[in-house]
Amino acid sequence: MKKLILSAFMLMGLAFSTQAQDISKNALGLRFGDNDGFGGEISYQRGLSSNNRLELDLGWRNSNNVDAFKLTGLYQWVWNIDGGFNWYAGVGGGVGSWSIDNKNFNDSGSFAFAAGNVGIEYNFDIPLLISLDFRPEFGGSGYYKNNYGSDIALSLRYQF
Repeated sequence: MKKLILSAFMLMGLAFSTQAQDISKNALGLRFGDNDGFGGEISYQRGLSSNNRLELDLGWRNSNNVDAFKLTGLYQWVWNIDGGFNWYAGVGGGVGSWSIDNKNFNDSGSFAFAAGNVGIEYNFDIPLLISLDFRPEFGGSGYYKNNYGSDIALSLRYQF
């Protein structure tokens, strides 16, 4: 019985080790989405281990009547699929500030939110990473309708 349990643990360890891959230590680029009008974000990823990383995104909005910024931080787990493809999931949160200024209505405020993240990425042979992800955000009272905002975004990042 002990040999069976030991063998099972060894097989699980082997399976998880084959899924591990090296992710880039640093990646910097742009995340193109439409999270309640934020649009583009400057995105930075910092590898913490072979399959974990930290992502920081700074988004801003400057339109005729609304100015806003948002800073998001996410801790992500990365799993290898095959041939340069990875999928990832993460959790985190952020803060932001907004201001509405038009002829009939003026208001401003700040907000905090919790966020999740799930996506797929492709790591090219050159130092380029392209990804597509979904990010739901909860909280943000005063900015998000019903305290919920989400987006689907395409990201391009240079790895170094």
